Amino acid sequence: MNTTTSTIQTKDAVGTSRPRWLGYALATTLLWGVWGAFTGLPSQNGFPETLVYVVWALTMVPPALFVLARAGWRVRRDGRAIAYGLAIGLLGAGGQMVLFYAVKAGPTYLIFPLISLSPVITIALSFLFLRERTGAMGLGGIVLAVCALPLFDYTPGGAPQQYGLWFVLALGVLVAWGLQAYFIKLANASMDAESIFFYMTASALLFIPVALAMTDFSVPINYGPSGPLLAAATQVLNAVGALTLVYAFRHGKALMVSPLVNAGAPLLTTVIAMALAASLPTGYRLAGIGLSLAAALLLALQPEDGVSA
Repeated sequence: MNTTTSTIQTKDAVGTSRPRWLGYALATTLLWGVWGAFTGLPSQNGFPETLVYVVWALTMVPPALFVLARAGWRVRRDGRAIAYGLAIGLLGAGGQMVLFYAVKAGPTYLIFPLISLSPVITIALSFLFLRERTGAMGLGGIVLAVCALPLFDYTPGGAPQQYGLWFVLALGVLVAWGLQAYFIKLANASMDAESIFFYMTASALLFIPVALAMTDFSVPINYGPSGPLLAAATQVLNAVGALTLVYAFRHGKALMVSPLVNAGAPLLTTVIAMALAASLPTGYRLAGIGLSLAAALLLALQPEDGVSA
């Protein structure tokens, strides 16, 4: 009787864990997909990207306060929690700062496909150090997702590029964001998601002076509704998506969550952009859409049963 009960409880735990991580991962995909379709509008309207960062950091505050209030305003303050929290926050915000320099020094059509491979870092570390495993469908989904990621932003053609400083900076962002996702998963084993997001928010706020120092205030800046207000409306999607991502890593495996989100969000962004432009994708982007759809299906259908974490 005890054995039967234990078996049922194990199956129930497996069955209930899958919808939780998948739900949070799909929420992040939805939020980041919509955010990606409109995030460039404020800068196109004359509001600098460095100030968009400031707005994003500020939009992290409301969701952080919301989850902290629900958790009774408890924040882990032991050494390990602070180390994990600051590592996660500084890798994310620092990577964004480095990206500002990278796009000024090199071609965005090569930088963003390179950065999109950051889940490879997360997957490799989770496999090696967290002993995460998945089944055949999950493995196939991971491979397809990684193959799809660079295709969304890749634009062939143009003059040959010299692989100088911009390439090194882009690699730095790739490593930083890959490590950040790994540390989010690692931190979830010893601290609550609310504390993780608190430190992410605090780290984002710490970089505001850096973003302001990088801003060229000598040029005209759009402070109207199509500038900071539009930035706030789009960046709040980014902020809430970061929160749901923390919960996705809490309940799911990093090698499943990371490729699903990082392939699914660009897919949704592309679909929205297509709808707004009333055009159909071709070439590399079309291939990326096909691979992402297949990857998302395989990752979502992969059962957790019998797979050791």
